[in-house]
Amino acid sequence: MAMLRAVKTTFLPQISSLISTARSVSTLVVAEHEGGAIKGPSVSAVEAAKALGDGNSISILVAGSGPSLQEAAAHAASCHPSISQVLVADSDKCTHSLAEPWARLVHLVQQKGGYSHILAAANSFGKNILPRAAALLDVSPITDVIDISGSSQFVRPIYAGNALCTVRYTGASPCMLTIRSTSFPVPAISADTKSNEARISQVDLSTFGEDSVGKSRYVQHTSQDTERPDLGSARIVVTGGRGLKSAENFKMIEKLAEKLGAAVGATRAAVDAGFVPNDLQVGQTGKIVAPELYMAFGVSGAIQHIAGMRDSRVIVAVNKDSDAPVFQNAIAYM
Repeated sequence: MAMLRAVKTTFLPQISSLISTARSVSTLVVAEHEGGAIKGPSVSAVEAAKALGDGNSISILVAGSGPSLQEAAAHAASCHPSISQVLVADSDKCTHSLAEPWARLVHLVQQKGGYSHILAAANSFGKNILPRAAALLDVSPITDVIDISGSSQFVRPIYAGNALCTVRYTGASPCMLTIRSTSFPVPAISADTKSNEARISQVDLSTFGEDSVGKSRYVQHTSQDTERPDLGSARIVVTGGRGLKSAENFKMIEKLAEKLGAAVGATRAAVDAGFVPNDLQVGQTGKIVAPELYMAFGVSGAIQHIAGMRDSRVIVAVNKDSDAPVFQNAIAYM
């Protein structure tokens, strides 16, 4: 009888706790949208949320105003079969991705929903909003996650991608993560799956007052008028570095990209030299890419740049310096 009582008081509470934990996993994905559609990195964050545990209830939050918001909500309802609910926050304050109002919105939704996890893509959108929202919720976020092993154990790169760190989260809820989208590709969705759309609900913004407006303000948005694919999701990326010497020479990279149907990238040195705008920068302080083919012209291969493209399937490097570090990662070189 003593042994039976020991089993009852020692092991059963642990089992009960595990069951309770598994059932309590619920995730909020903070999504970015443009032109009435959810952006690919945000859909990848939904894909990552699946790994948090079986029975995970995934909600996706979209915010803004106007017809594009309603179109984005409709797209969110069918963009991934794991989404159970779409939360729509119709507010002019969130039309532009300013950190202050969006962080207040995430704080408001978390107070009402009590989610165990909050996810966003590890791009400029997520990196801008999630840390401020985490501060409001008094938790420490885990950034740039590339692998998920359950609801509390995650893998993220450190030392510019030269080492991987396994992190176990033991803090209070919610556990907040930014997800490297290239590590969680989204599988093709069948027509039958798309027919099972998630329900759409409006967020009560009655308490979302003037205190949500911060010190930053929207000035303008500029973008290049180009038909080239997006750098973050392109199958082929053609990148130029400082070795191209001038902005005029960099135009050869752009012409090649047009022929290949590829996106154009650049190193930080090329951006700092004024060859191209900084939204084309690939690397630790730029965009993380993982195309099927990555072509690097005049790129030396600084560790910060390699951190942004090391996951590419095929890397082709062209450089006059045969000792350039980029050749340590390339499988073809000239």
